[in-house]
Amino acid sequence: MLRPWEMQFWLESSPGQTLHAKLLNKLTSDIKEGRLSPGTLLPGTRSLAKQQGINRKTVQQVYEELEAQGWVTTLRGSGTYISETLPEQKLTKPHEQLVNSTDKTKPASKLMSGLYQDARVPAPIANDGTPDIRLIPYELLARAYRRVCLHLSQHLNLGYGDPKGTHELRNAVTKMLKEDRFMNCSVEEVCILRGSQMGIYLASRILDPRKGAIIMEELCYLPAKAAFEANGFEILLCKMDKHGLDISHLQEILGNNAVAAIYVTPHHQYPTTVCLPMDRRLALLKLSKSFQFVVLEDDYDHEFHYGSNPVPPLASLPDAENVVHVGSMSKVFAPGLRLGYMAADRAFIERAAQEIVIIDRQGNSLSELVLSDLMESGEVKRHIRRTKRQYASRRDFTAKEFARVFGSKVSFEIPSGGMAIWVDISKLTKGKSLESFQNENSALITLFSTEQISPTHLRFGFGAIDENEITRSIELLFQVLNQ
Repeated sequence: MLRPWEMQFWLESSPGQTLHAKLLNKLTSDIKEGRLSPGTLLPGTRSLAKQQGINRKTVQQVYEELEAQGWVTTLRGSGTYISETLPEQKLTKPHEQLVNSTDKTKPASKLMSGLYQDARVPAPIANDGTPDIRLIPYELLARAYRRVCLHLSQHLNLGYGDPKGTHELRNAVTKMLKEDRFMNCSVEEVCILRGSQMGIYLASRILDPRKGAIIMEELCYLPAKAAFEANGFEILLCKMDKHGLDISHLQEILGNNAVAAIYVTPHHQYPTTVCLPMDRRLALLKLSKSFQFVVLEDDYDHEFHYGSNPVPPLASLPDAENVVHVGSMSKVFAPGLRLGYMAADRAFIERAAQEIVIIDRQGNSLSELVLSDLMESGEVKRHIRRTKRQYASRRDFTAKEFARVFGSKVSFEIPSGGMAIWVDISKLTKGKSLESFQNENSALITLFSTEQISPTHLRFGFGAIDENEITRSIELLFQVLNQ
């Protein structure tokens, strides 16, 4: 097998009077310090001898000594590997200092640490509304990548580009926003992101904490809250009712506080799935104009609205001058593609681009060109139509299964869109603590509590699971809630 890189060793600074001692000490040191990790394949004796300009027999003797000490293992016909289980050893002085020294990094908030741990753990079968990766059109994506790569090779065009994203994808997104979202924007008012979360974080960087707090709904998307808190904002929570954001309470907050922005998910509120009515949308925009605060609209799953036409986004309505619209293509194709967009006035987009330059210079041009190719050819729209039918069917099946399994013990409204159902489980959980429902094999990772005492609601995601999995998850949930 061809090795991707040739392992290099610098013996000049290694202790020892002989080449044998220098090489032995160097390899032992590199193993202890982690440069050579367990399972690493060492260079062959002939190639290492040639690299260092020493006798091959010297290398063979060093390898034999390392094996006798337990540092390496030799497999006949395969090579010499760093042992999976290393001999017990004392910490090196640098590592002792690292362990004993105080933490030099700025500590993460409890919320940020929790979100990071959740992101590292593979998601269980139930989820809070992610798409089904089994529905990804892998062959279609592969053909598009091949087509774009061939075009790029012919035109030698894969260098640095505009931090706002490739013109092709910005143009395709602009067309979509104009034709499908009723928005009137130009290419210069669109910026490509690595997902909607990046847009939220960029907004938290661009907005000024000195100008006021961030308003969020009392039940909200925690990664957004963590982004605002990480950039110095005070968070003010606005009450909600069965129709979503409570405009009266919002007016009260605005009358008593300086506010820089409000973060909302009006299309399918996270986590309750409620679609904000038009009268409240218009009232929110009038308030943003009167009090001069930014409205950060997270339109994370606009495509998945079932039955009727989706309500126009805030950014398309009158008095929307202060709206920053953030959307994602991750739910359309695959979360791993990490593509989203931001639409706002030119000044805000320019500031976003300036922040992008100091984060990672620009996005993934190849993936952006692939997505623009698929959007312009109509494949994205066709894929949305296909998956919408499946997700709508799963929503309806989930509602029937909850009614069959739980009967009147739970209540819910069938959502107009999205990939989750907001279920009231308060009859089953009254007087019980959140800790009593910890079960890694159930849907209880998405419990919500309005009083932080007993869990009252659960956000059950049906997007990533088929009908058999939906049934199993709901039946398991019934067992856990009735313990």
